[in-house]
Amino acid sequence: MRQQGARMAPERSTLELKADRIEMVLAKHKIMGRVTSGIVTPRFVQFHIRTSLGTKVRKVAALSEEIALALGASGVRIYRDGGQINVEVPRNNPAPIRLLPLAEQLGDLPADTAILGLEESGTPLLLRLTASDVVHVLIAGTTGSGKTGLARTILASLAMHNQPDQLRLVLIDPKERGFAPLRDLPHVLGGIVTSNEELAKCLSWLTSEMELRDRQKIDRPTLVIAIDELADLIHSGGKQVEQGFARIAQRGREAGLHLVACTQKPTASLIGGSMKANFPVRLVGAVAGKDEARYATGISDSGAEKLGGKGDFLLVARGEVVRFQAAWAGPSDLKAVVSRSKRFGEQRG
Repeated sequence: MRQQGARMAPERSTLELKADRIEMVLAKHKIMGRVTSGIVTPRFVQFHIRTSLGTKVRKVAALSEEIALALGASGVRIYRDGGQINVEVPRNNPAPIRLLPLAEQLGDLPADTAILGLEESGTPLLLRLTASDVVHVLIAGTTGSGKTGLARTILASLAMHNQPDQLRLVLIDPKERGFAPLRDLPHVLGGIVTSNEELAKCLSWLTSEMELRDRQKIDRPTLVIAIDELADLIHSGGKQVEQGFARIAQRGREAGLHLVACTQKPTASLIGGSMKANFPVRLVGAVAGKDEARYATGISDSGAEKLGGKGDFLLVARGEVVRFQAAWAGPSDLKAVVSRSKRFGEQRG
């Protein structure tokens, strides 16, 4: 098995025992298959299974509870990947992926590019907001999924690699908790928007700025509008707020305005129509059930309802799904990002 984070890798004999138990469960149900390889990551172990021709994936997926019981795991995720079936088993001692060491490893990044974390293979995963197929980004997940932490990682990494004259941030956070550690970044315009009154003024200004840029045919500096709880804001703000966000979602990209919106409640009414069309990139963490997984990802049988939480995410774009572990930035890390951004900005000034 390939290993990511070998310092905490399980013993090979333990992995082989788990592979044997998976094969035993398959054999018990008259499914011909064997574990051929796998990957050890900081958060889970992935076993790759080859089955005989004609084996239905759903027949293997139906054994998820039995396989989890055989492995002594809280649950497993089973899905097809090309010509093989993957069984993902959460580890008992997951290790976080820290943003700052990962950023140092990557060095300079292209403009408007955010760090997301590591793919299953251990490859760093990046997202360029200004790419033609990105437009706006929706981050969905229940409490404990890590969605606000991922949003902070995206914003912090953008601030680390883009100067304030290249990229500005508008932070909308009704509870004033999620984005509070980023308040003092020199990239932030006007503090944190917390009330409905402030939001109405903010949306009015954003619309005017978008129209001005349209007339002048400019799209710089990039303007990132981060929203910590989109569903609650639309519910409390009503049609005016919903229409304001929808207008920016529809027309903002050409003027350099990009939404990064978090929601705990991915529903059909929230992610429908024009909003759905303008959020082609979804970052989906653990959700409550299959319906929420379908609304959040826009596809069926993504397995989002079986994610482990705490930064375990799916990137959904162009019909493809990539599982990744979100990079994490703690309070001291975010303070360091703010301090460094201020210091570097003063030196340039």
